[in-house]
Amino acid sequence: AFYVCFLGVCGDEFSVLRSPQSVVFRDGSWPVPGERIPDIAALSMGFSVEDELSWPGLAVGDLFHRPRATVLVTVKGVDKLTLPVKGVSYPIENAVPFSLDSVANAIHTLFSEETPVVLQLAPSEERVYMVGKANSVFEDLSVTLRQLRNRLFQDNSVLSSLPLNSLSRNNEVDLLFLSELQVLHDIPSLLSRHKHLAKDHSPDLYSLELAGLEEVGKRYGEDSQQFKDASQILVDSLQKFADEMFNLYNGNAVVEVVAVKAFNSPLMRKTRSILQSSQSETDNPYNLAYPYNYNYAVIFNIVLWMMIGLALAVIVISYNLWNMDPGYDSIIYRMTNQKIRMD
Repeated sequence: AFYVCFLGVCGDEFSVLRSPQSVVFRDGSWPVPGERIPDIAALSMGFSVEDELSWPGLAVGDLFHRPRATVLVTVKGVDKLTLPVKGVSYPIENAVPFSLDSVANAIHTLFSEETPVVLQLAPSEERVYMVGKANSVFEDLSVTLRQLRNRLFQDNSVLSSLPLNSLSRNNEVDLLFLSELQVLHDIPSLLSRHKHLAKDHSPDLYSLELAGLEEVGKRYGEDSQQFKDASQILVDSLQKFADEMFNLYNGNAVVEVVAVKAFNSPLMRKTRSILQSSQSETDNPYNLAYPYNYNYAVIFNIVLWMMIGLALAVIVISYNLWNMDPGYDSIIYRMTNQKIRMD
């Protein structure tokens, strides 16, 4: 079963828009700890977490039928999105930066042989992390800003279907926002070519971080017509994206959207020095996995076959030494025997 949990944040609000019957979210206004959002995603998929989560919003549900995928969309720079009310919503308490690395690690550990689809993407920062079958499914997905810009000006891009209104295709900020909408369009489009992956036994994970709306607000102001139009276009695109992903997994998915005006700094960072804090925020602020290195396969094969060759050489040499006849095979004994005969 695929679990689509759509997290919509309205004023730092966590909303579950779509979920299968096997996952139960109770109606209520219980605050969601911002740092525990990954744990909520893990528990909803049937994984265990290190620290017990005493949050009453998530019920036990059906333990024998877990969702087949989780989709988490994080929208930065806005405190309210007028998303359609199809589920339940909860306020977020202490909105701190988070990642789904723990969920991805759980999937890798439990389903390593089935190579599930794991995609973590932040288009505005050109940060992408693909594991398993995601490398083949999304090999044509535009991930860099240059690729996204070229993708926008193709015939079948979102520019030909979206009502831009006050937005312009000649402005860099607007193009960044529209490129993120292009990603929301391309992911289900590419996934639809591999529908069999939605029916396998391994759960899939999608994590997207969108910052284009935040840049539009900084450029034009949050009271501008451009920001209002961009917000409405994003809401429509998110809903369409959620419906498409939900349908691709036959309703067995959870789609989640988190919208926050600004992330709070983790409390533990206040005890660190300024140097430590700046290094951690610059190098790896969200504790994400390092980008995939395409030399990995080459190095892996060199080391693997070298070790196999050395192991076989040791086995062959050891076998021959063990079965060697000292009087016939050893040149030392033969030289000694000849010398004795001559004497």
